Amino acid sequence: MVDANGIPVGVAVEGANRNDMKMVAETLESIPIDRPTPTNAKPQGMCMDKGYDYDEVRDLVKEFGFTAHIHRRGEQAQKVKRQAGIKARRWVVERTHSWLNRFRGILIRWNKKAQNYIAMLHMAFGFIVFRQMGFFG
Repeated sequence: MVDANGIPVGVAVEGANRNDMKMVAETLESIPIDRPTPTNAKPQGMCMDKGYDYDEVRDLVKEFGFTAHIHRRGEQAQKVKRQAGIKARRWVVERTHSWLNRFRGILIRWNKKAQNYIAMLHMAFGFIVFRQMGFFG
């Protein structure tokens, strides 16, 4: 899970054969920081793709205080083409995945134990955060 700037906020690890929608609760619970309380003036959105297009995911996201933005494939791209000045939001997540793929220990999972893999993820997230803050130039 990443914030609007592409900085990782929460992580949950599971096998590749598990459906994305089953990891939503664990991922949302993994957020280590206290979020500001969402209000009508400042709602907190959660952008998701078609893999999360289930009523139970919408209910769970609402329970955590987020406003769900779940689009079907191509739906958001069509809106962007029709309205000038509106950017697609999904690219933030894809960009963060690209940054993670630069770490070979994560791209090719050599670790057998989940704890070691999570440690590698946290280290990579630390480097990403430091880069985004401008500490590494």
